[in-house]
Amino acid sequence: MQYVLISSCLLGNPVRYDGRGAAQVDPVLARWRDEGRVIPVCPEVAGGMSVPRPPAEIEAGRRAADVLAGHGRVIAVTGLDVTQPLVQGGHAALALAQRHGIRVAVLKEGSPSCGSGYVYDGHFAGQRQPGVGVTAELLTRAGVRVFSEKQWEEALACLARIETQDVD
Repeated sequence: MQYVLISSCLLGNPVRYDGRGAAQVDPVLARWRDEGRVIPVCPEVAGGMSVPRPPAEIEAGRRAADVLAGHGRVIAVTGLDVTQPLVQGGHAALALAQRHGIRVAVLKEGSPSCGSGYVYDGHFAGQRQPGVGVTAELLTRAGVRVFSEKQWEEALACLARIETQDVD
């Protein structure tokens, strides 16, 4: 059986920057929970960040790949550089995925760690831009398919393809 890495906040755990969860009610997630497939992770907490914590964004003009290459930073709204805990947490999430043979992840969209389709632009003005978070970048590089909480059906279909290939 394939496990699925899920952002802990999507399971309702109060680990987001604002101390809240982002619980999802979706039949795919309910099924995976019933089947015992869900492996929760909050990369930011795994990297040592507190709950609550100031919101953070990848600095303007940079991408997650830049951050991982040492050419960009993740900055909290307070001005604090939180690059190290985000990178450390991303590596912890990747290690967890590798330990469990995970090939599919559903992560919280918009997060500087977990975003898979968009992140915020680094100006703390609520402006989205296409891009991925640090953890999503690391997982993708390792061959894990990353989906957002708006893509449960796509994640389910991907998991089904993987399990069919594993049987062949």
